Amino acid sequence: MADASAKPEHFVGVDLGGTKILAGVFDDKLSCLGRTKMSTKCERGPEEVMDRISRCARDVVDECDLDFKQVRAVGIGAPGAVDPETGRVIFAPNLQWQDVPLKKMMEKQLGVTVAVENDCNSATLGVFEKELQSKPRYMVGIFIGTGIGGGFICDGKLYSGCSGTAAEIGHMVIQVGGPKCNCGNRGCFEALASRTSIFRTIHAAIKDGQKTLLTELLGPDLTDLRSGDLRKAIRKGDKLVEKIVEDAAEYTGIAVANLINILNPQTVVLGGGVIDALGDEMMAIIVETAEDYILAGTNKGVEIIASKAGDDAGIIGGAVLARRATK
Repeated sequence: MADASAKPEHFVGVDLGGTKILAGVFDDKLSCLGRTKMSTKCERGPEEVMDRISRCARDVVDECDLDFKQVRAVGIGAPGAVDPETGRVIFAPNLQWQDVPLKKMMEKQLGVTVAVENDCNSATLGVFEKELQSKPRYMVGIFIGTGIGGGFICDGKLYSGCSGTAAEIGHMVIQVGGPKCNCGNRGCFEALASRTSIFRTIHAAIKDGQKTLLTELLGPDLTDLRSGDLRKAIRKGDKLVEKIVEDAAEYTGIAVANLINILNPQTVVLGGGVIDALGDEMMAIIVETAEDYILAGTNKGVEIIASKAGDDAGIIGGAVLARRATK
């Protein structure tokens, strides 16, 4: 164990999700020294989840042979609407939280400064500062997983909007009268291209009698279906899965084009579990579709790329939040 009296030069980044908590320890250059994860158990209520965040943060510090006194600050990316000034989670449907003082409670438990931000805003910051070395002054981050979220970098700074809830990219309406979204609207980007949407479309197709190799791989109920299974099926020649994933990629390309037309970024970065698993199958379609819908002459110099950060984007972003909170 390192000397507990040493100067606190480390940061903990936490990615809080509906099913898992991921935590990592970082040095001042945002190099990851170690990571660990724990199930969220959100059904047990906010206080229990905060206890688990605290435990996860302390465990990862211990695994790195450090003492928590060597941690300067903790940054947490939380799903849903967050007030970054007060660190309150306004509404997080995946956690079943409403008006939870996350910053205040975690500072009480951990004894260090805690910064809180929306999870996709946090991931966008992580990709911006670590992966892209803060080079694109104007950037859009899009993260496709169970849902879809994003973040905007404007002149090198995170753009949060007037009430801190900007970049709800997943709730752009892409298809009028389309499938119902969890937010209550119809035709949202999230309802058309998220992992949840893709899986729902596959289940509906099987119910209609269409054939897929997934039932051979996982059984008729597709128990434990994951994004990686879609990649395996496509590479084995599964035309149904290929078509459904292509449709999701086309909707994503339309969303990317809309954002480029509105925001004129230098770089659009796509990440999240779906892109991590299916980037090879989706990115070319996303780029081609976006180019078809971008206003003529406005896409010069715009990059559309897949993040290489994977699951670490969220915890890197948490470390960025923590580092910024101590400057």
